[in-house]
Parts: sequence; C-alpha cells; structure tokens
Amino acid sequence: MIVRQIETAIAQRFFSKKAIIITGPRQAGKTTLVTKLIEPYKEDALIINGDDPVAEQLFSRPNTEQIRQIIGNKKILFIDEAQRIPNIGLTSKMIVDGFKDVQLILSGSSSFELMNKTQEPLTGRKWTFSLWPINWQEWQEYSGYLKAEQDLENRLVFGLYPEVLMNPTDQKTVLQELTDSYLYKDILIYGNIQKPDTIQKLVQSLAWQVGSEVSYSELAQVSGLDPKTVSNYIDILEKAFILFRLPAFSRNLRNEIKTNRKIYFYDNGVRNAVIGQFLPIQTRQDTGALWENFLISERRKLIYYQKSTALQYFWRTRQQQEIDYIETRDDKVFGYEFKWNPNRKISFPITFTNTYQSINKGITRENFREFVIANLIQ
Repeated sequence: MIVRQIETAIAQRFFSKKAIIITGPRQAGKTTLVTKLIEPYKEDALIINGDDPVAEQLFSRPNTEQIRQIIGNKKILFIDEAQRIPNIGLTSKMIVDGFKDVQLILSGSSSFELMNKTQEPLTGRKWTFSLWPINWQEWQEYSGYLKAEQDLENRLVFGLYPEVLMNPTDQKTVLQELTDSYLYKDILIYGNIQKPDTIQKLVQSLAWQVGSEVSYSELAQVSGLDPKTVSNYIDILEKAFILFRLPAFSRNLRNEIKTNRKIYFYDNGVRNAVIGQFLPIQTRQDTGALWENFLISERRKLIYYQKSTALQYFWRTRQQQEIDYIETRDDKVFGYEFKWNPNRKISFPITFTNTYQSINKGITRENFREFVIANLIQ
C-alpha cells in the first residue's frame, strides 16, 4: 500500500473531541486511507456506509438514545459516503457534542456535497483534511528511485491517481472511466446544469490552455456560455478538486498584469483524458505545458501537506516579460522557470529580480525533486 504523507497528521487528531472529515477528489483513496488508519482500533471501530438504506434511515434523524444504542461501546465511528445521509451535519453535531469519547470520521466520494452539509453544523467541531491523488514523493517512496525515474514520462501523460498507478497495463481505460464516471458528476448536480455538453466544452477548452492565461470572455464564446456562468462553473470545478486557479503576482510595477489568471489541473492524467490525448511525451507538442502542470500541481500538494503559508502566482508584464511560477514565503519572493530539457537556457527578467530581490531557480528534469519533495527543497 502506498503510504500517504497526510496519514500521521490525521492520526494525531484522533480522540481530540472533534470530528475528522476527509475531503478530496473522487477516487483519490480516501476510504482506503481511513480503513488503514483505524486498523489498530478495529475491535473498537464501527464502520457505516451511507449507501446502505438502513444506515441512511438510522442516521437521518436520530435522537441521542438511538445514537447511543447504535454506537454501543465502540470508540471510533467511521461513516463512509456520509453525504448520502440526509441531515448528516446535524447528526454529526449530536455525536461530537454528546459522545466526547467517540472519534467520528466522515468521508465520501462527493467532497463537495459533504462539505456543504457539514460546514455550518460542525463549525468549531471538526478537523478537515484533503487527500489529493498520489504525489511524487509518495510514489517514489513506494516504487523506489529508479522505477520512479523510469516512470516519469508516463506520469506526465497518465497522472497519479491510485487506480491508474495500480493498473499500469490499462492506464488509458482506467482514466477514461474515471473521467467519464466522476469528473462531471458534482458539477452537473450542484451547478444545476441543464446542458452537460457545455461544461464538457468548457473543461476541454481549459485543458487545451493549461499554462496559458485564460480569458473568461473567450471561454464563454467557445463553450456557449456567458462569462459570469464560466466563472461560476470554474469555481465549482475548483471545489470538486479537478482544477485550480493561479493568480497574477503584482505589487510594485506599473505595467504588471494584475487581474489575469492561469488554470491548472490537479492531475495530468485527467487533463489528458478530457481531450483524449495519450501520446507519449516524445511525440507531443504540449510537453512544456504538461511539465508545468505537473510541477505546479505537485508543488500545490506539497504546500498543503506541509501546512506551509506559501502563496502561489505567475508573473507577466504588458511587455510580455514573464516568469512561469512565483512563490512568496516569509516575505521573500521566489521565481521559478520550468524547462523539460535541461539544456535549454533559463533566464529571469532583471526588472523582476531587482524590484523584488527575488531568489530565482530553474527547474528541469534533472533537479525537479528539489521542487516537489519536502526534505530536498532548496
């Protein structure tokens, strides 16, 4: 089993008199992770599946005595697919407030729905953790340095979802099934979308523009939506852990781009499945975009797992000076340029470096571990 970096952080919150909620994209391994964490307590753990009609009925509107009888002497209550249970937020509040010695753990395939139902009732009563697809550090520790190195080009194409990694001879089919079955599900349900083909066109447009600045007006024309609706849908896609926005960095220079944004996918495989592009790296025209998406998404996972206060940006001026990725940490500004080919020249605009006294670094295939593995960061 692949060891997840967030395991220790979650385990340390056990029995702290608060609920533990595990969010994250569908198929990222949330249920597998919780099952592993409660293994040492298996004799004292009660596992409930919200898909079970009986469980749904019992936990929908219980009173305190009913909850007491259901839990019995168990010390851990894990409700999987918790979003299926009506009023799960209020039920969870009753458990946390009335059963201080019981550790409540909630998870489910639709993190979007689960958070909507529990956000208000569990305010001040929960620890929330997000589990992303496997990150590079987890994969390298599992497979070994040599195998991971040999596999890097495949990961740029097929990504790092657990089921994809565990089915190396059937990666394309697994990804297509994952994307078709899960990608649009939350968006269609909670975005109240009447025409599914419009969201599909929007996601495909975003996939083709990975690493480039996006215009909501242009996206609206391509997808047949208005700009406000495009913005709303992208917000939902972000909450569903499919993609994320990277804002422009701007502080001092008059000609800096201030309002634009770039959009990246949390997983390269999902991005490629959306547009049906699984050609090997050697034959692709978008290798630079895939490399950039991989590095920035991996860095985002790392920042979250390390509980870092670092903020992520890109930088560009109206004169087309640009830097792929900016990070601010402890009042310092760091600039990064990404090149798949280590022999490509890397340079940084003097204007940016002098203005912000930035610390700059080029990231290539040869040194990328310094950027995505916690104990190697320089």
